[in-house]
Amino acid sequence: MTPAPADYPAAPHRVVVVGGGVAGLAAVLRIRRSLPGAQLTLITKAALEESNTWYAQGGMAAVLSGAPGQDPSGTGARAGGPDSVAAHAADTLAAGAGLAAPDAVGLLCAGAEGQVSWLESLGFRFDSVGGALSSGREAAHSAARILHAGGDATGRALAGALIGAVRADPSVRILESIFVTDLLQAGPPGEPRVTGVRIRPAGPSAGGDAGEREIAADTVVLATGGAGRLYEHTTNPAVATGDGVALAWRAGAVVADAEFFQFHPTALDVPGSPLISEAVRGEGAVLRDASGTRFLPAYHPDGELAPRDVVSRSIAQHLAVRGERCVYLDATALGGPFLARRFPSLTSLTARHGLNWARGPVPVVPAAHYWMGGIRTDTSGRTSLPGLYAVGEAACTGVHGANRLASNSLLEGLVFAERTAEALAAPEAPWPAFSADPLALEAPDAGEPFDRAQLQRLMTRQAGVVRDAAGLELAAKQLAAYAPAGSTAEELETANLLLCARLLVHAATARRESRGAHHRSDFPLTDPRSIPKSTAYVRASTPQEGFPQ
Repeated sequence: MTPAPADYPAAPHRVVVVGGGVAGLAAVLRIRRSLPGAQLTLITKAALEESNTWYAQGGMAAVLSGAPGQDPSGTGARAGGPDSVAAHAADTLAAGAGLAAPDAVGLLCAGAEGQVSWLESLGFRFDSVGGALSSGREAAHSAARILHAGGDATGRALAGALIGAVRADPSVRILESIFVTDLLQAGPPGEPRVTGVRIRPAGPSAGGDAGEREIAADTVVLATGGAGRLYEHTTNPAVATGDGVALAWRAGAVVADAEFFQFHPTALDVPGSPLISEAVRGEGAVLRDASGTRFLPAYHPDGELAPRDVVSRSIAQHLAVRGERCVYLDATALGGPFLARRFPSLTSLTARHGLNWARGPVPVVPAAHYWMGGIRTDTSGRTSLPGLYAVGEAACTGVHGANRLASNSLLEGLVFAERTAEALAAPEAPWPAFSADPLALEAPDAGEPFDRAQLQRLMTRQAGVVRDAAGLELAAKQLAAYAPAGSTAEELETANLLLCARLLVHAATARRESRGAHHRSDFPLTDPRSIPKSTAYVRASTPQEGFPQ
């Protein structure tokens, strides 16, 4: 059990936000409104335009007042009754496979309409038809409630609007191409408090302590995104190296649900693994194998609109049986004019790779997409360490459970950024304490050198879409033997990935069942005897350490 830390003494005056995706940008704008006198610093290790948000295609789930429903068959026919927040919540809970937290899910789904209004106040506009916002359907949603912008460029449009609003505020200090290496702490033994960050330039050649300095803060908000770069195939950009989880773990914060990593079923099988949006299957595209057979209905009655974990796992199993490299997404029935209008970015993307998806199927593979696990927080973004908050993919509120419902991630960043800002302005609430098992993951003083490609191959083969005890044991032994080396920003990122890999493999080994995105071939069923519960760990320390460094 982790000790209950002291209550927050006062509203913060100096706030540092780390991360430039939807969660970080929205947090800055919301904090500016809730704490107008605060000194705000936004730190990103690349340009603000480089984030998972920027590359998000599909859209944002939101139930709006009077929204019509849609036939669950996916034909596009309107049902008689309207969609509802309760239906959105039910779909989110179902996708979470018994681990999604109902209170967090309720806040997420109920907050959507307010977030749409707030975005509109910033000048952002979702796509509309005839004056009404247009909506599409995606896998595991019971209605058409996915709002989009620019057809299939929602993330870029949303990030662009938020970046514009942040840059327009001269009181926000923006530090780009800056890497956060450590969280600063102070306080008596057993009662550490986060007091700032240690930073350095993020350039590939800057090594050692060159340019290293500290920024003092009353509050640090981690919004650093996920860790898709743990795997060979990922839809995530190069910045997704698990930095926030690694920073928080080393500081002594609780990390939860690390075993649950979602693989998107359809990344284009070309260098870089660019995403082919779930919305394409929502519009009617189907998956075929090399023989031209549509195979998914044999694995799940919902076929291409089954939950993401089901579709990715079915693809992996089908490829293993057939001994093939990829499957094919067939969108030809939608027609070239529709594809060009609804998915202009994807039409351009496929063409750049010599593919005409209006005339023939395109090759796709599952790719690492979203980490449901992360830094344990309450629904106000508060971690187990006073002074430290986390928002977005880096956080684990329990809102996604074992498997995130499609298009809930942009909404998550917006809703919980607002709640975090509200919590900063009302710090009198007791600080949360989370149950967690102590875990030692320290690397050997002298170990085997490795590079990132080795780590990615190991994780893909032994801790990817499908896992088993033998593979996880092999991965754990190899990861324990690896020793991070070097002090460039890229090498520090690789060290963060190594730490995240060890956390994931340990949690995956401990969960001896299949649930959501975590599938064990040696335990293929969900354990019916146990009450679903999260795994949670905290860095083991000795009494002599005082507080984690």
